[in-house]
Amino acid sequence: MKQYGKFGLLKSFEFIYDIAVERCGGIDALESELPKPRTTKQLKKLSDEFCLSNMTTRIFQAGLNRKIIDNKWPAFEEVFHQFDIDFNRMFSDEGLEALMDEKRIVRHWRKIQSVRHNAQMIHEYNEEQGGFVNTLAEWPVDNIVELWDVLKKQFKQLGGASGPYFLRRVKKDSFLLTGDVVRAMMTWGAINEIPKNKKQKQQVQNCMNEWHVESQTSYCQMSMILALSVD
Repeated sequence: MKQYGKFGLLKSFEFIYDIAVERCGGIDALESELPKPRTTKQLKKLSDEFCLSNMTTRIFQAGLNRKIIDNKWPAFEEVFHQFDIDFNRMFSDEGLEALMDEKRIVRHWRKIQSVRHNAQMIHEYNEEQGGFVNTLAEWPVDNIVELWDVLKKQFKQLGGASGPYFLRRVKKDSFLLTGDVVRAMMTWGAINEIPKNKKQKQQVQNCMNEWHVESQTSYCQMSMILALSVD
């Protein structure tokens, strides 16, 4: 079924790229803005501690100025033992409760609890499902919205935008549904409403897949190009 947007039929990605180039003042200026995803091989070399650390960073940044978390991050690393998986999955209730008196970190109970739960989930992936890092690395980019759903359901505090932003932090190729990206997709004929439910997000995925086949551009770069193609 053909899709229609603000200016008619779904635009080609070549058209969108040219608009973004014009708005950025040239190809070099645009290309300098684009993120570079890790390859599958590079992703498989990441540590579980790195993943838990980046999950936690994103979780605590949500709803706050990033600089607040950045400034406190050395204390986070200390109290969570450099995000060692075994240490954090075995955190006692009393130990977690004591962190609510730790003034050097952000004292948000559910977010603090999420570290233990997420460490346990990573451990379970390693024990039963071939490894969390391998799962991330091998997950097909043409179905990234399903990975968002897995992160939301199996982990804590990774719903909404947090799951996608975690993937971006570890440089797993994926797109984001920022306000600019959504506005661009509506403008260029991909969608006609803000994607909120699973069916609507799958429509976004289908369109991104179509553009990927056309352009052979990574999903994270398509996402940025879309954002840069609108005012």
